[in-house]
This record gives sequence, structure tokens and C-alpha cells, in this order.
Amino acid sequence: MKPENDGNKLIADNRQAHYEYFVLETVEAGLVLTGTEVKAAKNGKVQLKDGWAEVRGGEAWLENVHISEYSHGNQQNHKPVHARKLLLHKREIEKLHSKTREKGLALIPLKMYLKAGRIKCELALAKGKKIHDKRETIKVREQEAEARVAMKARKYQ
Repeated sequence: MKPENDGNKLIADNRQAHYEYFVLETVEAGLVLTGTEVKAAKNGKVQLKDGWAEVRGGEAWLENVHISEYSHGNQQNHKPVHARKLLLHKREIEKLHSKTREKGLALIPLKMYLKAGRIKCELALAKGKKIHDKRETIKVREQEAEARVAMKARKYQ
């Protein structure tokens, strides 16, 4: 686990999200987890890469997120991949549901972290990028890296 600057401990990060999607809005949600899931998550055994969230029946669900089995768990250990309920206010769920249905946006997990002893998930309302958008992202990233190197070289002259 890596410490963040706001006192939260980062458990997992979806680093591909900003490359694959335009992030329009973020929402913090709690998770309903079993005991072995919490212990495995605190050990950093979480993968968010292929995960997404959806609204079904007035509830928000986190899908396809892999939390490995707890190493010291017994026969009641959890399944690594299954739907996990997200804890959001009713208005937030309705808002996310309407935006994902009308505008064709996706809900993706950006990161999972520990906040005041509770595991939270940061969800993003995102729109998928096209190939030319991804190329532009790479181009901008490379230009920024070159600028940093040039500034550092100039600083030491």
C-alpha cells in the first residue's frame, strides 16, 4: 500500500483508465465486502483493470474486479471475481443511472483506497477514447516529459 497525500492509503489503482477513457466526473463510493475480502484488499491483492460499475434495480454494483483469496482464509473464503454492492446515496445512484443510459457513458473504477478504516472506491463517469485520441494522449505525455528534461538540464547549467 502506498500513502497518498490526503491521508488515505492507496490499495489499487487503475492506471489504464486515463489512457482508455475521458474522465468526466468522479464519485466516491463505499463497498460491501466480506471479512476475507477486506483482509486481502488491505494486503493490496486487488486488480481494477477490467472492472466496471453498473446500476441494476436501484442499486450500484461493481463488476469484474478481482480481489484475490485471502492467504490465511478457511473454507469460507470469498470468490475472487463476483458482483460487489457499492454504497451510494439514492440521488447519486439515480444521477449515475440516467447519465449512463442516456449519454452512453461508462462507470469505471479509478482507484480503491482505505479511508478512516473503510475501503472506498473512486468511480469515474467516463467516455471511451478513439484511437486518434489515444495517440494524442501519448503525444502530449511525451512532450511534457521532454519539457521536464529540458527544464532540469537548464536548471543545472
